[in-house]
Amino acid sequence: MSIEIRLSGFIFLFIIITNIASNKFGYKTFGDVDSKAKLQEINTYPKKFKISFVLILVEHISIMSLAVTLFIAFSPYNIILGIVWIVSRIGEALIQIYDKKNYWGLLNIANKYSDTSGAGRDTLIDLARSILKTKDSRFTFAQILFSIGTLAYSLLFVTYGVVPPFIGWFGIVASILYGFGNGIFRLKPNIKPLWNLGGLLILLFEIILGGWLLFFGIIP
Repeated sequence: MSIEIRLSGFIFLFIIITNIASNKFGYKTFGDVDSKAKLQEINTYPKKFKISFVLILVEHISIMSLAVTLFIAFSPYNIILGIVWIVSRIGEALIQIYDKKNYWGLLNIANKYSDTSGAGRDTLIDLARSILKTKDSRFTFAQILFSIGTLAYSLLFVTYGVVPPFIGWFGIVASILYGFGNGIFRLKPNIKPLWNLGGLLILLFEIILGGWLLFFGIIP
């Protein structure tokens, strides 16, 4: 069992844990957020906002690390698929990291909001709303790259039998549904069920794959 395989499994699970933890501290990965309520929340619990920010940043950095460890472990089987997933998943992470400089700005906006009244508050609320909407837009685009990257290594898993077949096929189905659902949502924001289903399948896939790589993964 190579260290890169076990490390990949650990990082898969670590990413899930940090994402869940960031949400527990107030970070919302995607979806409508009341910008006024968000500013009030940040102003009341600034420490929670900072912790959630650090956790989600660690999650994004971990995605890049995962892309690299998977590439080292499995790209010798198919270098083209390896390049596809490392470029896609690192691109996904970089897009979200880039957006975090704007998201961090909510802390300063929240501080100004508490010391402002009247029309000034409305301006700050609108600014916060713009940041949150931009975050969502960049997230949905980043998830296209996520789907491509996940499909690439799932195809490799199935083609070369480096994981049990059901895991590889599970990843193929989940990534296609997730990517297709994301595309539909971008065209018609009111239609989200397929993307939600794909997201649930992706979560199960990454838990199963991460656990298998960590505890049972070997290079045949």
